[in-house]
Amino acid sequence: MNKRIVVIGGGTGLSVLLRGLKTFPVDITAIVTVADDGGSSGRLRKELDVPPPGDIRNVLVALAEVEPLVEQLFQHRFENGNGLSGHSLGNLLLAGMTSITGDFANGISEISKVLNVRGKVLPAANRSVVLHAEMVDGSIVTGESTIPKSGKRIKRVFLTPEKIYALSECLRELKRADLIVLGPGSLYTSVLPNLLVPGIVETIVKSRAPKVYISNVMTQKGETDHYTAADHLEGILSHCGENVVDHILVHGTPVSESVKKKYALEDAAPVEVDEHKLKQSGVNVIRDHFVIENEDVLRHDAVKVSKALLNIMRENN
Repeated sequence: MNKRIVVIGGGTGLSVLLRGLKTFPVDITAIVTVADDGGSSGRLRKELDVPPPGDIRNVLVALAEVEPLVEQLFQHRFENGNGLSGHSLGNLLLAGMTSITGDFANGISEISKVLNVRGKVLPAANRSVVLHAEMVDGSIVTGESTIPKSGKRIKRVFLTPEKIYALSECLRELKRADLIVLGPGSLYTSVLPNLLVPGIVETIVKSRAPKVYISNVMTQKGETDHYTAADHLEGILSHCGENVVDHILVHGTPVSESVKKKYALEDAAPVEVDEHKLKQSGVNVIRDHFVIENEDVLRHDAVKVSKALLNIMRENN
């Protein structure tokens, strides 16, 4: 029987990793954030009162086993048309299937069949959540897309409404997991919104499976400016308590000058790996060359990261 891996996050980093993981004989469950409120997802969320489909769409496509043209169709974004402009077809299909089945998680499940998805894709909660950030100066900024634009340093993030429940299937898959992976993804706007859903962290802590956090390679403007790898880890521990991370996977070699220059235009810089501080937190540090540079864009090397994750799972089981 295949080992079970649960990956928690959102954004492009999660999709990149899943494309690599699905090439190995493992059972994958992706738990994906429903805090997105920008772009097409934000509009559908407001107009149709459905959870934001964007991150879910990208994960479905990453795990899909269909012809490239079908994938292209699902990701197609309309450029004009009254009301259609800016929407991706996949987002509209997810919204439509939610309306037909009366339930977001069921809608995802039905679309998964159409796309021949390898694994399970689950929303962290079965309803939209609103992400808020309390800044170091005490001010509160509301909205996942607004937080990085505030120009202030984040102290903590939290969710509303008060009555949010984790999808029972998420908790079941976490209990059965042989490995739990946090990230990759934006710390405060992709990874933590999942962990803040009541029930998720409690279930992770109780699990005997090894828990791995994949640290970001570059800082993000307005979110993790000047953060080291230990700062990223502290961001998770300060929100979730101890025993939620056993291992941290970090990219430990320099990136090229051309990449640095390109990212500097977005006020982003390589995340410094302060290994001594990480080890003081009691986590095991897995350090290697984990990225691919492609046209001055950095992406995790999905196959290499997947192999490192499978190695951790083997050593702990």
